[in-house]
Amino acid sequence: MVDHRLPLANQTPENLRFPVFPLIATLATQSLATMAAYSFPVVAPVIAKDLQVPGTLVGFFVSTVYGVGIISALLSPRFIRRFGAVRVSQLVLIATLAMLLACSLGSVVSVVIGAALLGLAYGATAPASAHLLVPRTPPRVMNLVLSIRQIGVPLGGVLAGLVMAPLTLSLGWQAALLWQTVPVIAAVLLLECVRRSWDVDRDPTRQILSKGLFAPVQILFDRPELRRLSFVSFIYGGIQLCFIAFLTVHLTSKTGFDLVQAGWALAIYQLAAVISRPIWGWLADKWISAQMLLAWQGFIMGGTAFLTGQFGLNWAPWLILSLCAVAGTTASGFTGLAYAEWARLGGAQRTEATGLGSGLMFAGVLLLPSLFSVTVTSFDDYGLSYGVVGALAVLSGFLLLQQKST
Repeated sequence: MVDHRLPLANQTPENLRFPVFPLIATLATQSLATMAAYSFPVVAPVIAKDLQVPGTLVGFFVSTVYGVGIISALLSPRFIRRFGAVRVSQLVLIATLAMLLACSLGSVVSVVIGAALLGLAYGATAPASAHLLVPRTPPRVMNLVLSIRQIGVPLGGVLAGLVMAPLTLSLGWQAALLWQTVPVIAAVLLLECVRRSWDVDRDPTRQILSKGLFAPVQILFDRPELRRLSFVSFIYGGIQLCFIAFLTVHLTSKTGFDLVQAGWALAIYQLAAVISRPIWGWLADKWISAQMLLAWQGFIMGGTAFLTGQFGLNWAPWLILSLCAVAGTTASGFTGLAYAEWARLGGAQRTEATGLGSGLMFAGVLLLPSLFSVTVTSFDDYGLSYGVVGALAVLSGFLLLQQKST
């Protein structure tokens, strides 16, 4: 919590306290936006039947959100500096509200428009959070705070599963989407109560589109130490979605798991991510640098990916579920540390840096699962696909260790 007796620019580490309320606000914004985005995969068969489209096409909803989100991630830093992080967070929630309303109309066109509307703001969640939290957070708990905020992504996925399935069965998927508008509207109104005091650093004279999408990319030329982190963010982000997208179909087709057991495996993966993110942050603040932990996460997720590719009928269920947990703690547990590193290495340009980091992770989410799918389809071999992404993870770990030693 910031000492309000001093201007924000004059705060020192001694004045700062754990930013409880800003953290809750940013965590809620991320959770509500992600919950809306992940609602479609949860009830994909029902939506596909109503819209008379193949069930696989519903999966493109999240891809559209992340694809358009790349643009909003790169453009959002200038909006944040001009209008304030709270105002941009409200815009994220308003875009979430627009998506829920559009999709509830129940046509293919309205669903596509809804996905694009959410994507236009979804990429701003991380840079807005970093802009708000970093100046208000003591350096000694920076990794922990940003890691807790990142719980919002898997938490949003869990909430989507808990809310959408029962509401869809009782009311229909369109009504279920409309019910989500209630907490979103409440969050917009609550943020308005603190907007003036939290957005004191906004600059109304800031130019927004003078450099367009290339403004955050300029950081890579100004700060070479971010180049390795760029590659790592792209790879790790893509591997995270490779596990999420293919784990259940892999287990049901190769290990004898039924759909319920495979669903439990994916739930364990997500739960491990929720639990591990603050633990990684605490370790980075107390014992081991975030960069070193990110490197070791690459080695562990690489080994786990290789072993996952070898799953078969002779594998014990407890061993498969254990490896799913390890995958969740690394391939899905890295993001808080990554954003903390983007903010640290970005320095005064931390907002632009985290925007670039988000864009790169979103790009990995789009591209690597697609390449993974092509490889599995072409060779009918999960081992090869997991082996390739595992090798990329290990390479990323070595790149981070090399940067650490230089």
